Amino acid sequence: MKPFDMPSEPRITEMSWPTKVVFGAGALQRLPAQVARLNMKRPLVVTDAGVVKAGLAQRLYDVLKGAGVGFAVFDQVKPDPTERDAFAGLEAYKANQCDGIIAIGGGSPLDAAKLVQVLTTHEPPLSRYDDATGGDQYVRDNMPPLIAIPTTAGTGSEVSRSGVATLSDTGRKTVIFSPFLMPRAAICDPELTLGLPPGPTAATGMDAFTHCLEAYLSNGFHPLADAVAIDGIARVARSLPRAVEEGRNLVARTDMMVAAMEGAMAFQKGLGACHALAHALTPISGVHHGLANAIVLPVVMEFNRPVSTARLARVALAMGDSSNAREEVLAGNAIERVRKLNAVIGIPSRLRDVGAQEKDLVRISEKAFVDASHRGNPRSCTQEDLLAMIRESF
Repeated sequence: MKPFDMPSEPRITEMSWPTKVVFGAGALQRLPAQVARLNMKRPLVVTDAGVVKAGLAQRLYDVLKGAGVGFAVFDQVKPDPTERDAFAGLEAYKANQCDGIIAIGGGSPLDAAKLVQVLTTHEPPLSRYDDATGGDQYVRDNMPPLIAIPTTAGTGSEVSRSGVATLSDTGRKTVIFSPFLMPRAAICDPELTLGLPPGPTAATGMDAFTHCLEAYLSNGFHPLADAVAIDGIARVARSLPRAVEEGRNLVARTDMMVAAMEGAMAFQKGLGACHALAHALTPISGVHHGLANAIVLPVVMEFNRPVSTARLARVALAMGDSSNAREEVLAGNAIERVRKLNAVIGIPSRLRDVGAQEKDLVRISEKAFVDASHRGNPRSCTQEDLLAMIRESF
């Protein structure tokens, strides 16, 4: 095989996850076949202003028009969506008598589309379906089909069973989690990520990396998720710097799209304290989710080091460490390699450098403690532990 597990000749591959995945450069052209397979007659395209401005939405519209597929558009999703985006999308869905959803963009449009999907058949409020309070039991398998098309390599929402948004009645970033939320098809075309600027490439890439690493360290038992996570860690370590530096490098962009997908596949096992803190940082401090993960991750890894030495050593090896050192040394090397990766791709080392305020740190720790993500952390943590970690990250 060529470097980065690329085939000798470019090709598009179809995989079953249970989401049907159509993967490869140019895969967007296969969208009409999936629309027909899912019997969509008038889908709602859910996206945001950035995707429209970049011309990516128009590429999708042209493919649908060329195949004679009628559709409606909701392109008002905000970054890090709230339930207002979901209700506005629902209005568009009903007004245009749609029977399915196509989401194109980063994690925000894809997550918002999943919540629109829920609201088409489920009674509000969305907080009723909060995974942290057992709300997954109320999510039913009676929703319209969803096709997800990522334009970043980050959240992996195109193959995940979760939708995330900040809800009005709880005031926090909330995870709605159910296997019924998994898209029925994912069109993963790395050509759609070629124009992504270095900053968003770095932040979304570290989101994918954090998904893989936290899933691998989490306290659940899922050997298959572990294997996928380690592969994703290796892909990000070798390809994210290149994707940031050479934005049109299709080999690196392809590797990152695989890693993002693997991160979402792996985190069905669980996440950890880093995500709990990041979920609180976004609504309180306005820090991009992937950026928050990247800055907090080394501190959380250090907190987990006493109980995760062997696994952190394996992370170091996956990231390219060939020192043949003892496990204890390799575990420390893994943390330093993550710090170095952040530095190489231009991620600041402190939350104070990206707009977080010291006066908010206690409130962040409080919201993080009620977030379900930290329950998967390999080392049990109290609110005081979370406060200590966020202070150190600050």
